[in-house]
Amino acid sequence: MIRRTAALILALMIHPALLHAQETVVTITVESASVYKGPSNVTPVVGHASRGTALPVTRNLGSWLKVPWPSAPDGVGYVHVTMGRVGAPVAPTPATRTPAARPVRASASQPTAVPPQKTGTPQTPARTADVVRNGPNGTTISHVLGLGAQVGSMSSFGASARVWRANHLGLQVGVTRDSMTSDTAPGRVTSTQIEPALVYSLLDSVHDYFWARPYVGYGVSFRHQTLEDPAVVPSVSDTGLGFRAFGGAELTFAGVTRFGLSVEGGYRHAPAPFVGFEASPFSVAIAGHWYIK
Repeated sequence: MIRRTAALILALMIHPALLHAQETVVTITVESASVYKGPSNVTPVVGHASRGTALPVTRNLGSWLKVPWPSAPDGVGYVHVTMGRVGAPVAPTPATRTPAARPVRASASQPTAVPPQKTGTPQTPARTADVVRNGPNGTTISHVLGLGAQVGSMSSFGASARVWRANHLGLQVGVTRDSMTSDTAPGRVTSTQIEPALVYSLLDSVHDYFWARPYVGYGVSFRHQTLEDPAVVPSVSDTGLGFRAFGGAELTFAGVTRFGLSVEGGYRHAPAPFVGFEASPFSVAIAGHWYIK
C-alpha cells in the first residue's frame, strides 16, 4: 500500500498537467468581451473574446479575472466577471451503451429507418454559477467622474471632485478649510480654499491586485482668511489669489473598482496678510474618490 501511494505521488509530480485537470475557466456569454491589459477598463484593450470562448482563469481578483492572452505584451489579459460564467471546464458526456436491438427485416411496406445526421450544433454546456454583476445592467465601471473628500497638513479637510478624460487630461476641484495658531501672535486664522486645477496622468502601472495612476497638476488657489482675536473686534478678513503645483498617484484596487485612493504632495504659494501666520508652502494630502461614472 505504501509503495502504491508513493508511486501515485511521484506520477503526479512528473505529470503536473493532471493537477490542473479541474482548473477554473470563464465561458464568455456576451457577443464580444473586451480583454484588457490590466484589471481596469480604462487600461488598453489587447483583444476580444467571442461568445462561447472558454478561457482558463489563472487568478480571480474579485471583479476581474486574469486569463492567458498570447497577443498581449506580457502574455496575460483581464476579463471583467460580468462578461461570462465562471466554473470548471465542461467535460464531454460519455456515450452510454444501449442494448443491441433485434434486427428487423425490412419490407416493401415498411420504410427503412435513416440514422439522424450529425450537425455542427455544439453541445449545451452544464450550467455553472452566474457571476455577480456590478449594477442592475451588468455594465463595467469606468473612472470618469469621482466625488470624495480629502485631508491634509495644517489640519485641512474638505471635499474634492475629479474628472478624467481619455487623453490623460483631467480636472479636479478641491474645497478645503483649515486653521492655525502662532507662537508669535495672538488669535487664530481660519482659511477657506477653492482650488481648481488641471491634472495629467502619466504612465499607468498595472498589477494583479491594484492599478496605480501617477499624475501631476497645476492650479490656482482662491483663499479667504479670517483673523479671530478677542483683542480685535470685529474680526479681520482678507481674500487673495495664489497658485499650487503638485504630484501624486491614484490607486484603484481590483476588488473595489469604483474607489480611488490618492496620495499627493505639492507646493502652494498663497498670500499671508497676517504677520506671524505664514503657513508652510509644502503640503501633503490624502484624498478618496468614489467614481459614480
